[in-house]
Amino acid sequence: MSVLGSLSSFIIQTLAVSSIYILVAIGLSITLGTLKFVNFAHAAMYLAGVYIGLMIAFELRFSGDIAGRLGIESFGLDLGFLAALLIVPIVAFGLGLLMERYLARPFYDRPDTDQILVTFGVLLIVQELIRAIVGGRSISFNRPEWAAGAISLGPLGTAARWRLSIIGITAVLVLAVYLYIEYTDVGLAVRAGTEDTEMVNLLGIRATRPFLVIFGIGSGLAGAAGVVGGPVFSVVPEIGVGVLVPAFLVVVVGGVGSIVGSVVGGLLIGAVEVGLQMNAPVWSSVGIYVLAAIVLLVRPAGLMGAVEVGE
Repeated sequence: MSVLGSLSSFIIQTLAVSSIYILVAIGLSITLGTLKFVNFAHAAMYLAGVYIGLMIAFELRFSGDIAGRLGIESFGLDLGFLAALLIVPIVAFGLGLLMERYLARPFYDRPDTDQILVTFGVLLIVQELIRAIVGGRSISFNRPEWAAGAISLGPLGTAARWRLSIIGITAVLVLAVYLYIEYTDVGLAVRAGTEDTEMVNLLGIRATRPFLVIFGIGSGLAGAAGVVGGPVFSVVPEIGVGVLVPAFLVVVVGGVGSIVGSVVGGLLIGAVEVGLQMNAPVWSSVGIYVLAAIVLLVRPAGLMGAVEVGE
């Protein structure tokens, strides 16, 4: 492969992997930035998105203990990938509203350790529930037929149509959320709460009300990430934890509460991970931690993170 071809392959693969992390990280970043709530259960929305997407797009066979006791062998609507891409974010949005109301809100004023323990515990419960129903085996999430094959890029070589589709879907979703937060009253309240939540509350604006919607939107993005990321990563119950770590590092690198920061951090984390996987696979899982450590040493608030008033 030529130098241009190798560079093109690296860039496209980086953008595709980064897209998944960015979609998951945005909701995580806004949650932490506005309400100072560490929501590790956010990864459960990604996990649910993968398996619900499988049941909507195809047919999912069950091999877990619960399914065996109930005599359920499989379930699937077989509506196709596009249907899953449309329905799953709506379902995840609703689940996000419930999560904010009954899980997050009672813990807003609790210490970070309490939030981490509870939300990570919820993620593990969802993970084990899926294992008990579906089983622990790896499942194939087939790519849609319209995204099969490769597209010629001329002197740059070829690019997998599916990776380009992931990049395009992510760009549309991130742009829509960015415009919503930048140019609506709800977004204004969320951005103000990110900068200084105490001042927003003193002005009589309840940041929790608009944030309920933003919480749902973040969950919807994580669900969408599960659908588009299903064919990229191995589909196993542990995939939620596997995506949570790099997504959280994206927030650390990009800066808490910043959508642009999530995009920048996602691209950097993706580039380091893909680059090391291509050239030094043994170090691929270590490199992203090194990157995060360097960024925190140079800029503790993250590349795009704002320093809070009074610091």
